[in-house]
Amino acid sequence: MALRTLESLGSLAGKRVIVRCDLNVPLRDGVITDDGRVRASLPTLNALIRAGARVVVCSHLGRPDGSPDPAYSLEPVAQRLSELLGMPVAFGRDTAGESARDAVAALEDGDVAVLENLRFDPGETSKDVVERQTFARRLAELGDALVSDGFGVVHRKQASVYELAEMLPSAAGLLIAAELEVLDRLTENPQRPYTVVLGGSKVSDKLGVISHLLPRVDRLLVGGGMMFTFLAAQGYKVGASLLESDQLETVKGYIADARERGVELILPTDAVVAAGFAADAPHVVADAVALEDTEFGASGIGLDIGPDTAATFANAIRDSRTVFWNGPMGVFEMPAFAAGTTAVAKALTQVDGLSVVGGGDSAAAVRQLGFADEDFGHISTGGGASLEFLEGKQLPGLEVLGWQ
Repeated sequence: MALRTLESLGSLAGKRVIVRCDLNVPLRDGVITDDGRVRASLPTLNALIRAGARVVVCSHLGRPDGSPDPAYSLEPVAQRLSELLGMPVAFGRDTAGESARDAVAALEDGDVAVLENLRFDPGETSKDVVERQTFARRLAELGDALVSDGFGVVHRKQASVYELAEMLPSAAGLLIAAELEVLDRLTENPQRPYTVVLGGSKVSDKLGVISHLLPRVDRLLVGGGMMFTFLAAQGYKVGASLLESDQLETVKGYIADARERGVELILPTDAVVAAGFAADAPHVVADAVALEDTEFGASGIGLDIGPDTAATFANAIRDSRTVFWNGPMGVFEMPAFAAGTTAVAKALTQVDGLSVVGGGDSAAAVRQLGFADEDFGHISTGGGASLEFLEGKQLPGLEVLGWQ
């Protein structure tokens, strides 16, 4: 069965349409520091506004643990959405209570309201099906149809993602449709050479995607904190760098599997080693085979790939026709350890083909480092969802919309 899209809902003029977005943006002192997810929601919202729908936007933000917390209010997001849409946006000060009902009741055709953080209600993320259904039923009273457009949460069985989609006529929004089109190109007949770049802190977070993609890719590049487990699996000492000792045998298996399949596994040949985990920590570049042979000895901690590795990775990326990247190459938030991530991001902008930034920290990194969304073929809004899709997992938030 095919994914249900907006067209399957018929005429939406005058109907209350709940849109489950992913507006989980980073906030600092109540100010949005990256509005990428808000902007990504605009095509669907504008389509519904043009259709004359009464648009009811709902989302989560952070992890407020099932009770109201002003630090996680969606009010700044509603204000930013109003600026981006160029129109007033009402704000319901609860998730499905009196304020939400009043905000929805006041909507005219083409109007927009944002409801307060879904996770202020424990029913949204409850492990108990009945609790999720109870909360979903309260949400369903606010709408005539559901448009699911929060790709970052489709791998979660949560009330607004799964149970609500069962209760109301439901379809995927334009963002989810676009995400799936790109991810499908990464798994079905990608243009070659096909390169996957993985970083971030832990190998254990990427086990499934490595296993699923090794038979499909031409090159696998490994950086970030997870590179030290790969280096240790080859017998190198890594000092105080992040190491998952329990994954060494698994990683040795990946190295052997890549060799047998003819996949070019490119591992770091050097790293930036620091005296400690701090932005101003003294640091040096060290060969990957001798990370403990620095002035910091066994207490040195690797915080970025080195310049030789960055150049090698960049060349491999530029030589590819399809590239998927998930996970920074180092602690990019600290300028001294951002060069590797910057080099990878820049190389992705130079790919003659499809370049995909896999959401999460990678998306945050490219924006923080000064790159524009338009510099890449696609920036995913869902890091975890993207990885689980590429692992071949079934995602409940998509299955409930007809995706097989």
